[in-house]
Amino acid sequence: MKYIITLFWAFVLGQVVGYLGNALIGAPYDFQLTTILSLIVGVIVILIGTIAPPKESVR
Repeated sequence: MKYIITLFWAFVLGQVVGYLGNALIGAPYDFQLTTILSLIVGVIVILIGTIAPPKESVR
């Protein structure tokens, strides 16, 4: 379930960043490209979280 939530928020935030970025540079907004890039970034974040070892707490 946490992977679905992560991909959902990657999609939403990716769309916001893509729209604002394209508006700032005056380029046309491309929904399909923004969706693909945001989901790729979401998968990379999930992989980093899975692969990275947890930090041990010091008491």
